[in-house]
Amino acid sequence: MARNKYWFRPKHYGYGAVPITWEGWFVVVMFGVFLVSLTPLLAERPDYFTAGVLALSISLVWVSQIKTDGDWRWRWG
Repeated sequence: MARNKYWFRPKHYGYGAVPITWEGWFVVVMFGVFLVSLTPLLAERPDYFTAGVLALSISLVWVSQIKTDGDWRWRWG
């Protein structure tokens, strides 16, 4: 069985990428799950919460850039 090596494709408008496979959607959903679960645990420590959100966001952008079919640039459509 052949595996698709790209999980995201560049957006038609704007900057960034959108998921096109179940792996890409899984990454995005897990980002949301971790973000929601992080909120009540670290709500009393804003510095740790900010660091956690920053780490999750950087991880999401890093994975999506590596697994995007094409480059990230501004697109007008």
